[in-house]
This record gives sequence, structure tokens and C-alpha cells, in this order.
Amino acid sequence: MQAQATQRSDVPSAQKVADPAMMVLGPSVNIAQPPARALTRIVATIGPASEHPDTVAKLIQAGVSIFRFNFSHGSFEDHKRRLDTVRGVAKLLRTPTACMGDLQGPKIRVGKVPSPGIELVAGRDVIIRPGAEVATTESWSGEQVVVLPTTYKQLVDEVEPGHRVLINDGLIRMLAVARAPDRGELLCRVTVGGLVTSGKGINLPQSQISAKAITDKDWECVHWAVEHGLDLLALSFVRTADEVLELKHALSGMCSIDRTKADHVADAGGASRIPVVAKIEKPQAVNNIEEIVEAADVIMVARGDLGVEMDISQVPVAQKSIIASCQHLAKPCIVATQMLETMVESATPTRAEASDVGNAIFDGADAIMLSAETATGKHPVLVVETMRRIADTAESFIAKGPERHGPPTRWRGSFDGVAALAHGAKYVAKDIGASLIACWSESGGAARVLSMFDFNIPIIAYSSDVRASRRMIVNRGVIPIVATPPASGIVADWIEQANRDLIQRGLAKPGDRAVMIAGKPVGQVGAVQAIVIHMFTPA
Repeated sequence: MQAQATQRSDVPSAQKVADPAMMVLGPSVNIAQPPARALTRIVATIGPASEHPDTVAKLIQAGVSIFRFNFSHGSFEDHKRRLDTVRGVAKLLRTPTACMGDLQGPKIRVGKVPSPGIELVAGRDVIIRPGAEVATTESWSGEQVVVLPTTYKQLVDEVEPGHRVLINDGLIRMLAVARAPDRGELLCRVTVGGLVTSGKGINLPQSQISAKAITDKDWECVHWAVEHGLDLLALSFVRTADEVLELKHALSGMCSIDRTKADHVADAGGASRIPVVAKIEKPQAVNNIEEIVEAADVIMVARGDLGVEMDISQVPVAQKSIIASCQHLAKPCIVATQMLETMVESATPTRAEASDVGNAIFDGADAIMLSAETATGKHPVLVVETMRRIADTAESFIAKGPERHGPPTRWRGSFDGVAALAHGAKYVAKDIGASLIACWSESGGAARVLSMFDFNIPIIAYSSDVRASRRMIVNRGVIPIVATPPASGIVADWIEQANRDLIQRGLAKPGDRAVMIAGKPVGQVGAVQAIVIHMFTPA
């Protein structure tokens, strides 16, 4: 069992951690223990159940590569405290760990509902009134009708009779019957009832919603993410590639902020714009998937809202087609939502959940994500250990079978530069039985390309750029290491340096073979020109 922060007197609380240099972890954490990472990256949402420094350390050692900061919940003070904790713990563990901000987007919600909520009954009518301050009941045509407020003012104008109106992830279902724009009301009939409470989400899968993809609150979060040096930024409810490009353009213009305000920003080096993760959770996005994948840096299959917005029978097919598009266009893909949902309460997942995690890996996901399981669940460390064990087993099975897929389609027949080296390195590694690939990837580009060739062995990516090292973690199999390039800039000197380092870290042992990829001078962006076969010697 993990000790709670309130029960410890020898460990500073998460609320007090601000300076990584002053951080002290409890005796239950072995700082020298290396992280047990699968090739498939694990993303964990940080929250009240996982924000203590000891828990963060155990999560990293259990296999977490990326922490998700959900801007739908908590204040900027909460996020800052947790960010300081993750950065401080990762520094103590000498393990680059990425932090991803997740924008709320134009989520339509029920307004204020008196506690403990209002029961909506199947067959009864409900009036949705955007201008209402609080839910109530009114007499209408001789019957008592529930009146629900909503946060979205345009709902009455954009939902037509016959459209579905879903509340609380589709647990409550209604059909729009009539609308009265002059009164600002939408009349709905309940088909599946349930208890509705304040703030529950409303999904309108058949309606064309005009709400902007990036809200005013989102822009505040974007500025906060840039100021505090987050490594990835997820855009919710994407519908078109233009929405992704809008955010990327804005982020490019924000890279000139004062980088001396915080240590984690000042060490950014040449990696300026935060990569954008496009969350696919609307049918329109699935229909525009090729253009969105081309525009985004990373794709997330966000199956929660996707399963509400479209027929749930289509979600497995959508997941496979989205991952296939990412493989075709050489973009990393995260599969998310309810992967081990049972473990929010239980110490073990269902067999179906274990199969779901494994199948996402078989499909080719670069990363798999945990939400409530680590944010508010009872077993945050155990759930990560469980997910990693499932990933390890799935990856071992993949390694023994035939090649799952060739190189990204966009490169087939026209390899050049790093892609050509990666294509050759894959077959060299297979022929010599290499235990790992090592490269010098200053800005992360070479590591990303290598990851797309499905080596099924670790890709050790050296860089002197701290932020670039964190950002490349999202790519399957990539283990970034921050280091100073040899003063000579000679490849042979770097290989000797890497030989000692990897053996000391336990990532290689004498007699292992590796494919080393670098260029001259080592450490220069874009200088990737050579493949070397290396056998490790005692350090």
C-alpha cells in the first residue's frame, strides 16, 4: 500500500514542492532503480491520486513516459504544483519525462442543477433553455416538465427536430422534438432516462455545431502551457485540419516569450513550438482523418466522446483506420479512454480490458493512455504496472511473429536522408541480432523517423537538448538520454562514450551488438550520415 501524503512526516507534501533541487523522496523510493519501460509509451493523467512526489516517482519507475495535465479540471495553481513535482522527480531519477497539456475544447455541458440532481424519465418531455440560470420544473400543457440550462447558447439554433441529444456520455438519451428560437427553447423527449446533475456533458452527434475548436479558456491554457514549457498540447474535438493549423500557427508565434523565467524553459534549446496532439473524438474528424493526420504532430484516438458521437459498433473500425492513417503518414498515435477503467476501483482489470490494451498495441499504437485510473483511482501505480506487463507480453508476441507492416507508405520507393538510413538499419539490426539502436538525435527528428520503422528493440536517442529529449518520448521505443556530445565531434568518440554510458545504465552488456547512427560533427542538427555496427565492451 502507498502511504498518503498526510501520513508522512519525512517527505514534503506535493503542495510544498517548488524547487527540484530541494525535493526529497521517501525511503520507499529507490532513486537508483531504472524505469521499467515497455516499447509502447504509457501516458498517465496526473491528479489528486497521483500528485505526491513519491507516487510520481513510482509511476515513472513503473513505466510512465508522459504525464497528462487535464485542463478541464483544476486550477493553474494545481497544474503548476504538479508540473514542478514531475519535473523535480524526473530530474532526481535522471529520466526525461514529458508533460502534455490537454485543452478542454468546446465541451457543451448542462448548467447548474440543484443537488442531488433531477431524474429524467423515459417518455417525458424536457425543455433545454440556454438562458436559464438553474434547472427547474414548470407546468407545460398541463404537465410538469423539467427545464435544463446549458452552457451553449447556440444549441437551440443548431439542433433540429429528430436530432439526438445525449447527456453524461450517452447514459441519458433524448430526441429533439421541436424548437422555439423566439423563446430560446428546445423541446426534447427522453428515450433513456437517468439522473442529471450539474456540469454533465451534452453530445449532439447529428448536429452541425459552430462552436470554435479553441475557446477563450483554451487560449488561456495555451499561453500557460507555453510559459511553463509543456512538451505536448492536445487539442480536443478537432473537426478539420484547419483547426490544428490554427493552433500550430499560434504556438509558432508564441515561441519568442522570455525563456529566462523558468529553468525548464531556459533549457529549451532549438526546440521552439510545442507539438500539437489532435484528439479524434468526432465523426467529422474521422471523415477528414488524412488531412488532420498530415497537419498534426501526434494523433490521439479519444474513444470516450467518439463512442458517444458515433455508433459504438464503429469505434473499433475507426481506431484501426486512424492508426493505419498515422502509419501511412509517419505520425505517432496515442490510444486513450477506458483502457483499464475497472482499476479505478478494482486491483485487477477485466479480461476484456487486458485484450483491449493488447489489441491497441497489435494495431500499432505508439502510446496508450490512462485517465481516471491514475488521476483519481485507488491504485495508480498498480494500474501502470499492469498496463506495462500487458504491453511487454504483447510486444514479445509481436517480436516473434512476421513483420506487422513495412515502412510508412509515404516513404516507400523514395527513401532519402534519415529515412534511407533507418530503412537500412532495420535490416542490419535484424541480421546481426542487435539488442538496441543508438543514435544522436539533437532535435529529435532522427529518433522519430527510426521509431516509424518498427524495430521492436529500444531506440536510444542522445541529445543535448532537454526539451527535444522530452518531446521525442511519445515515439514508440525511443529512450532519450540527455548528454553532451564529444568535444571532437567524431563519431568514434561518441560510440566510445555511449558504450560506457549504456553499460553503466544497464541498457546494454558486454557482447551485445547495436546499430549506431550519427553524423559528423556529432551533436549538430541534421548531421546524420552514417551507420556503424558496434559490439559492447566492458566499461
